[in-house]
Amino acid sequence: MSSAASKPRPKREHVTVELAGKEVRISSPNKVFFSKRGETKLDLINYYVSVKEPLLKTMGGRPTLMQRFPDGASGKNFFQKRVPKGAPQWLQETTVTTPNGTTSNAMVAADIAHIAWAVNLGCLGFHPWPFLAELPEVADELRIDLDPSPGVGFDEIRVAAFDTKALLDELEIRSYVKTSGSRGLHIYVRLEPLWTSYGVRAAAVALARELERRHPKRITAAWWKEERGKRVFVDFNQNAPHKTVFGAWSVRARVGAQVSAPIPWEEVETVDLDALTIATVLERLKTDGDPWADINEHPQTIEPLLDMSDNDMANGLMDAPWPPVYPKMPNEPPRVAPSRAKAKTEPHE
Repeated sequence: MSSAASKPRPKREHVTVELAGKEVRISSPNKVFFSKRGETKLDLINYYVSVKEPLLKTMGGRPTLMQRFPDGASGKNFFQKRVPKGAPQWLQETTVTTPNGTTSNAMVAADIAHIAWAVNLGCLGFHPWPFLAELPEVADELRIDLDPSPGVGFDEIRVAAFDTKALLDELEIRSYVKTSGSRGLHIYVRLEPLWTSYGVRAAAVALARELERRHPKRITAAWWKEERGKRVFVDFNQNAPHKTVFGAWSVRARVGAQVSAPIPWEEVETVDLDALTIATVLERLKTDGDPWADINEHPQTIEPLLDMSDNDMANGLMDAPWPPVYPKMPNEPPRVAPSRAKAKTEPHE
């Protein structure tokens, strides 16, 4: 009598899809990834195939950080920079380097087959770098992340978004807006290929500081949370070298499959964040078109913001603090929270 271990095991369910001239094997296509409506892994792939044109317009050719949810939106997750072993030969990779010199072979979002391959690994959405794989030394996006502090609601985010647009309009810098897929908004500016990430971050710092000067009661550039109060934080460090931001048209790890959706500026005032899902975004795209359709046709300059940065330095301002994983930067203030710095300098009784 044979043991149970020797009995033939049933083959795992899978399908093979042909995309961009490549065959992509999808295991467990009927695994539920989003529990609210029951959308599956294959449903998610079909969504990305349906939005491939606007999706690749924003992230095509860029290295992409993978965040994997093997059991769907409700399960555990982990980030993976490096392409795992066993990837198909056609998969395009590129080397990304941290400011500390650590390198990784990251996937390039070369076409829709690459997206489907990553979804098969459990990637729900994508975190692209702000540069093209073929030009890694140049950052071609300014990414403005409006971050709600505790006590700040989406109404305050809306107002801060319009404040930001008004400043950029004044500087004749064209901007585009999308939902974060969660509680905030992201504002993007496609740039002329002239600046490194260090330059783009300097522009973001200047933008945040100018917004705080103009709207001190509702916007802050304070890196330390204890200094922000109930104000919208303009997270300039999302533009630091090697930082990624959740991509346009990407799907969040939420049970309702909410999308980080590009929207027209006039919709910021009325948008319902939770209503933008893979079940609704496709219909919007069909009826209203892509709000970012021309983003690549109008690369912008950040020289006005860099002039602001130069003025801030000339007036004695130091650089804004960097995240703790980065090397100490020139002209950077001490990396210690103000309350801790104060406690160290106060005399002990």
